[in-house]
Amino acid sequence: MTEAEVTEVLALVEAAAARDAVAPLSEHVLLHLRYEGDAEGGDSGRDLLITRDGRIAGYAYLDPPGKHGQPRTGELVVHPDYRHHGLGLELVRALVAAADGDPVRLWAHGDLPAAAMLARAAGFERFRALWQMRRPLGPGLDQPAFPAGTTLRSFRPGQDEDEWLGLNARAFAKHPEQGAWTRHDLELREQEPWFDPAGFFIADRDGAMAGFHWTKVHGPADAPGSIGEVYVVGVDPGEQGTGLGRALTLAGLRYLRDRGLAEVMLYVDEDNAPAIRLYEGLGFTRAATDAMYRPRELVAPDAERLVEFRRRQPPVAGRYRGQHLGVEFDLIEGDEVVNTQIQLLRNRAHLRRCLRLRLLAPHVTCRHCSSA
Repeated sequence: MTEAEVTEVLALVEAAAARDAVAPLSEHVLLHLRYEGDAEGGDSGRDLLITRDGRIAGYAYLDPPGKHGQPRTGELVVHPDYRHHGLGLELVRALVAAADGDPVRLWAHGDLPAAAMLARAAGFERFRALWQMRRPLGPGLDQPAFPAGTTLRSFRPGQDEDEWLGLNARAFAKHPEQGAWTRHDLELREQEPWFDPAGFFIADRDGAMAGFHWTKVHGPADAPGSIGEVYVVGVDPGEQGTGLGRALTLAGLRYLRDRGLAEVMLYVDEDNAPAIRLYEGLGFTRAATDAMYRPRELVAPDAERLVEFRRRQPPVAGRYRGQHLGVEFDLIEGDEVVNTQIQLLRNRAHLRRCLRLRLLAPHVTCRHCSSA
């Protein structure tokens, strides 16, 4: 994108946030726009624009590809002045097409009803949720009790990056976003105005990093409405069950309170029961939810099902699976055409469903409804 387009997209994001009372894009997409949006080349993802009346009416972002066939995450936003005209669905289709056969998953920040309606219209289903939890900062914060042999210090920019990235990867080995951070991801955040190493706590044990709590302040600490954040807390897998995570969390909360902040927030996956128990025990309650959507299983009418995949997208047994009105079939690795050996019924339902299939998954076609 050009510098002018980046500026216009950022203004669009602000307009949507003002209308919906929730930021429409995640932090890493905003960082991409601010630092990489006008860069040429590279491997920082895809930017998709829809224009109307000479203005950018919608924006979507698709994460860079990983291994072929692995899901890619997308996000989108439509300017409030151009909603209810099908642009959201157009952006979803553009994201699916840009993924070149890789599965696409979409974030919906705030879990707004309009986003859920768009997901249903696009044939996506909700499968993951990220809770935002909050608590007031005031009396009632215990003194942190660290395991014996643990020392607490602040992060040292220019010295701790590599060791911290290794610890972060271990701590979040099963987390699809946090655990994949690179040095570039870390350095982008070190450039942000809110970055303050004094609020980035490192717990050392036996000369090595054992855990960390990175705090963040949204807005000037002494300004009305500013809020602190438990940005990320992680401990080495070998430290789980020692109480280190709780101690680090309390240390960060007390730091944010001492800076004069009245409230703190954090994000946690809905299915991370141990973390939710920890945060509820510290007085946090759920305040908002972000939802992630993925395509529903492919559904079409009773038919002899011949499915073609684009070249370079071989199906993987156990991962690619479809249905024909309740008749399930596996797509076989290495075969571009798969035959389910059921008889085709040419009827209106078949035509309607295959049309929808083409819109939602352009990498999949029904041989009987194509010119092939």
